[in-house]
Amino acid sequence: MGNRRHFGSVRKLPSGSWQASYWHLGQRHIAPMTFEFKADANAYLSSVQTEIRKGFWIDPLGAQMLFSEWAMEWTATIVDLRPSSRARDLGYLHRYLLPRFGHMPLGDIDYMAVRAWVSDLNASGLAPSTVTKAGQMLRKLMRTAVQAGLLASSPCEGVKLPRIERTEMRFLTTVEVDALTDAMDPRYRAVVLLAAYGGLRAGELFGLRAKRVDVLHRRITIAETVVDVGGHLHFGPPKTRAGHRIVPLPQVAADPLGAHLATYARGPEDLVFTAPEGGPVSLNLWRRRFWVPALKAASLGHLRPHDLRHTAVALWIAAGAHPKEVAVRAGHSSVSFTLDRYGHLFPGSESVLNDSLDALARDGRETAEETPRARSRAIEADSFAHVARTPDDNEEEVDNSQGREQDLFGGRCGTRTHDLSRVNPFQPLSVTWGYRGKPSSEGK
Repeated sequence: MGNRRHFGSVRKLPSGSWQASYWHLGQRHIAPMTFEFKADANAYLSSVQTEIRKGFWIDPLGAQMLFSEWAMEWTATIVDLRPSSRARDLGYLHRYLLPRFGHMPLGDIDYMAVRAWVSDLNASGLAPSTVTKAGQMLRKLMRTAVQAGLLASSPCEGVKLPRIERTEMRFLTTVEVDALTDAMDPRYRAVVLLAAYGGLRAGELFGLRAKRVDVLHRRITIAETVVDVGGHLHFGPPKTRAGHRIVPLPQVAADPLGAHLATYARGPEDLVFTAPEGGPVSLNLWRRRFWVPALKAASLGHLRPHDLRHTAVALWIAAGAHPKEVAVRAGHSSVSFTLDRYGHLFPGSESVLNDSLDALARDGRETAEETPRARSRAIEADSFAHVARTPDDNEEEVDNSQGREQDLFGGRCGTRTHDLSRVNPFQPLSVTWGYRGKPSSEGK
């Protein structure tokens, strides 16, 4: 009775090996392997009991779940994604993750399997950003599997993803903005001006309602956006808290917007910009029907609608806007993001730094040139201070013992020393010190 276990049980199988099992969370769990000796089975149960007490226990059956099954369960529990983000993640899941890992148990997906998958995606010609986003998607699923107690650790930890090189942004000049506006269909000319001077995103432009436009004070409130998900338009709040903002408008954009409202908008709930047939604008269709033809007519080449937002930020900075003001107008989550993305556009930073570097170099060189001069003057003064002297005829010399009491300039302690400024360094005299510092010149 004293050797009876209080956790789990072991039994001998007909094959002669030992099987360990235990109950936890209302379910019986059987060890995934058998043991040659009973002591080994008991040791296994002891280790499991320790893991449970410390909170490290992992369901051994969890690792046997297929990746495809776990992906379906994970997808069903998503609650914090916007429709567009959800559609994007599901697209990556079905295109890149399930074909490779769908048939595999979670426990069989190890570090090298993930590493090889990333390498294959990268070699297939996909853009680095696509490979990175697919890798981030797999990382989210595996991290959630760890949190759910299905895996002890994520096989994605430590796997390197391709580096995404930031593409060069394109900015239009005010002349080019006018050319694009003139080439655009009259119904959407205000779209170009609001984007180029107000910095609005496409979803913010086509989700803008008349009631949120203050023509008198020349400002608009961004409180709603529209996104196209699989051909279906979804209206909702801005993606971030910073995206909900009030955008002041210059007259060059406010006046055309007022004229547009007078022509096309009727009620406060009406969308400011609608499709020619009525209803909300689908960005994909609008781009093909109106944006691309306007670009060709204005001879601007390839340009994305989002590049007008970059243009707005560049124009604000050129007009002297502070980084904080730029971040607020653009709806950026932080000033650091604004500086990281557009910091090179702020005037003066490069010239101020270069001027400071030039000043440091100049001061250093002047100091280096002054040092030899100062050393030379010190040596010259020291040589005059130690010129040998002889006493006058009318004064008696002091003996050596008295000389020891003299200071470096020949006077006794507390006596006044000779004024070296009266000595002409260019006069060829042999001067020695006399008693109490009176000079005597030989060969007068």
